[in-house]
This record gives sequence, C-alpha cells and structure tokens, in this order.
Amino acid sequence: MSGGAADVLVAGAGPVGLTAAVELRRRGVSCRIVDRLPGRLPYAKAVGVQPRTLELWDRMGLIADALEVAVPLRGQLVYVDGEEREPVRMALPPEVPYGFAALPQYETERILEAFLARFGTRIERDTELVSFTQDDDGVTVLLTGPDGGEELRTRYLVGCDGAHSTVRKGLGLAFGGGAFPEEYMLADVEVGWDLPYGYAVRAVHHDAGGRIDDLLVCIPLPGPGRYRMSMPVPPELSAAAAPAAGDAVAHGLEGSRAPALSDVQAVLDRMAPRPVTASAMRWSSVFRISHRIVDRYGDGRVFVAGDAAHIHPPTGAQGMNTGIQDAWNLAWKLALAVGGRAHPGLLASYDAERRPVGEEVVGRTVRHARRTLGAADGKTDALLREAQLLVGYRGSPVVRGPLPGEAGGTGPGPGDRAPDCGGLAGEVPAYPLRLHDLLRDREHVLLVYTDGAWDAYVPGLAALTGGSPAGRLTAYAVLTEGGTAPAGATELPVYRDARGEFALRYGVREPTAFVVRPDGYLGARLCPPTAEGLAGYLAGVFS
Repeated sequence: MSGGAADVLVAGAGPVGLTAAVELRRRGVSCRIVDRLPGRLPYAKAVGVQPRTLELWDRMGLIADALEVAVPLRGQLVYVDGEEREPVRMALPPEVPYGFAALPQYETERILEAFLARFGTRIERDTELVSFTQDDDGVTVLLTGPDGGEELRTRYLVGCDGAHSTVRKGLGLAFGGGAFPEEYMLADVEVGWDLPYGYAVRAVHHDAGGRIDDLLVCIPLPGPGRYRMSMPVPPELSAAAAPAAGDAVAHGLEGSRAPALSDVQAVLDRMAPRPVTASAMRWSSVFRISHRIVDRYGDGRVFVAGDAAHIHPPTGAQGMNTGIQDAWNLAWKLALAVGGRAHPGLLASYDAERRPVGEEVVGRTVRHARRTLGAADGKTDALLREAQLLVGYRGSPVVRGPLPGEAGGTGPGPGDRAPDCGGLAGEVPAYPLRLHDLLRDREHVLLVYTDGAWDAYVPGLAALTGGSPAGRLTAYAVLTEGGTAPAGATELPVYRDARGEFALRYGVREPTAFVVRPDGYLGARLCPPTAEGLAGYLAGVFS
C-alpha cells in the first residue's frame, strides 16, 4: 500500500478531517487523508449545522452544495407534561447571513468529500493509522490497509480520528472528564403528523417530584415527515444489559444495541404531541455520552481536532461545528508553516485559541444537558452563542490592536468574528455587495476604512500589501458613506459604504484598518491605520 509522500497526513475522514484536508488542499498543501472505515456510514449522527459553519462553507465556496439539501431549522415546538408551550423561534439578527440548518452527517461528508476531490485528493478507505513517532523534522507514521502496511514520512500529523483517537493516545494527552449515566436511543424514522415544517420537537414529562422522567426530541431531516429522534433507552437495552468493554471512553453510537421500531413507537405513544405511527426506520442505535477535553491540542508536529480533542453532550449541536472550526483554525496556520512562511509561534496559537473554546463548549453543554437533551433558548444572546457567532480569540498571542472602547469606537475587536454587512458599492458592479463577498476564497484581507485621509494612510498600507510575506494579502479601501477617493488613486480597490452598514457593524468613527484572517476573525484593528501597525501584526504571524 502506498499513496506517496505528503506534507500533512490527516487521520479520520469525518466532517472535521475532511475540512482540514480541504483547507490544506485549497492552499496547495500536499495532503493525504485516511480512514479505517471502508465507506461512509449512512447514519444521521451530527445533524445540526450552525450559521457560523455555513459562513465558513460560503468562504470555502461550497455553500450552494449544502443549501441544496439542508433543511431550515426555524425553531422548536415545546410540550411539557402533555401541554403545548410557546414555541422557541430561532431567529437571528438580520445582518447574520445564514440561519440554522439540519443536514445528516453523511450528507455533510459527501459534500466535503466531493469538494476535496476537485483538488485531486481522495480518502484512502479501510486504512488505519497504527502508530507514529516524531522528531524535529517530521513524523513517521505506520499505516495498515487492504494491501498491507506502509511506513509514511510526513511533516505534520492531524488526528481527527474521534473519541477513541489513536493520535491522542499516541501523544499521551490527558483526556479528563466523566460520563453521564443516562443513555438515549437514536432513530431515523418517518412520521405522518401535521406539525409545521422546519421545526424541531421537544416533549418532556415530569414525575411527582418535578424531575424529568421521560422525553422525546425530534430534529427534522430532508424528506417528508423524516426526523432523527432521541429518547430514553428501555431497560432491556441499557448498559446494565450490555456493558461496554474496551476503551474507557464510552461516547457515541453503540451499534451492537440497536433499538427496534417498536421501541421507538412505544415512546411516541407516550410522548408524541399527536397520535402517530413511525415507519421507514433507516437506522437506530443507543447513544452514550461522556464529557472530556484534552490538556493540550497538540505536541510538536502532531495535533488533534474534533472529538479527538473534546467530547460532550449533543445539546445545541455544538460538537461537529466546533470540530470544523478547530480544523479551519489549524489548517491555515499549517499551510503557512509548510510553506516556510509562519512565525515560529503561529502553530502554538492553535492550542491557545481553540482549547479555551473547547473548554467553554464542554462546560456549557454539560450544564444545559440537565435541562433535557436538545433544549433550546430563544433569547438573542443565547441563539448567537449556539450559532457559534460569539466564538472569539481576544487575548490570543497572534491578534493585535486595542479592544473596542480602549481607543475609541465600538464594534468588534481583535480576535472577534468579522461581521458581515451589505451595501458596499463598487465602481464596476451595478449591485451592492456584501462584505463576505469580498472575503470569499481569500487569505488575509486588509480593509482600510477612511474618509478624507486617503493620502495619510492608504499609500503606506498599500505599499506593504504588495510585498507582504503572506503572499496573498488582499486589500480594499472602504470609503465613508458618500466618500470618494482622490482622482486617479489606484493604490487599492475602492468600495463605498453606501448605506453606512460597515460603519455601524464595525463601530468606526474615524480612519481604521482591519485585518481579516483566513478563518474570518479579525487579526488586527488599527486606529490610526498606520503602516507600522500593519507591519507589527504581520511580523507576529509570518516569518
């Protein structure tokens, strides 16, 4: 067996590993991706797709493929002890470009795998990473597959190989946490009720002491009346009847204990808001939950992401989406390192930025899990957090500039997500553009917001972009509403903030420059927007 040498080996071809491979290949990095399974599993495991993930897919250029098959998640219908309560509406502020969606995990994997194939890279199936060793120059990996074993030499190894990760164990990472005693059944079924399209269903029942003793959570999937349902496990399918063996991390699907359609129907008979009969069960399983996180996200040239780094309750559909952001954060930094363009501390910022996010998600989902599996909160701040639009890296060693309020202005600061805005008018387009249109398929982007101070700032900043060590630092000038560039100015492409949305969303009142990183976060906020300030940021990211 041999797939040739590669700069990066990705172990695991779920949504996280595929995202890492795609982002590396989009940047021209040679990459192999292996998975021990012979094929894609037909299970609707992780189904919730957060707005932040959709933003990233837009930036990658595959959003249209996802939107063709995704189901909108408009809210949640709530029933407590048989009584209907006020529905939870999952409505985000109008400036957020995407809403919540549901997509079976196998569809997410199919879309990412097809996109990866456009770059000439395919998953090496039925191929398992057995062991590895690393030194100062690279990683030596032993693989085994259909044609035997292969010893591979690679510069970096990324473990996206799940809760039972071989990469994590090989690094000797601590995986602290615990396990929930509760178990749940999952089933992909069809029902014929007349509930509104695009709404999840949550029904709970309390015992005489006020404790939840029964529940039903249904997430809509593509297809008429199709849902992925979660519910308690009956005694005959509990862990006491079939105890786990082997790996101490008990998390995920237990394929050996598959509930029957009659088990699902029994719960529907007790908990469904309408009398209904389940049919067309595509798969079912028992699901067990642990909550754990590694003590560090990598060591030397080897890194972990997704379930290999953090596992937690599925409350709020955070796991897959958090893992996809792990992969994005790591991939653009690895690409610079492979190309010899990364500052020596850039790869270390992966742990500095992503592990606090993992800790927050694990802690929050554990707290919320006690409110019943899949509970939702319709308050705007809670929805923004669930949507992962509040994830940020303030205080990261590789962001630069004052926080809002420290040097005037409001809006996002260094390390925050770069918000979208509309109404950008160019010289050639006959229609207003979104800011995210300008960011799509770009690496670092410099945005210089200015009014009449063009000559004071723009030429010096523009001079830096041409010789930037980023190689692909794109720069735009954003003029104030009604502003114009000096006659004959050609330093940067110009867009006018025709509706004042940029000034509003970014909280600017005077000339300011923003550097947007490849993952859509602000690397720098510079006020005033000097060449020295930009050079200082670039020096902390690039060699």
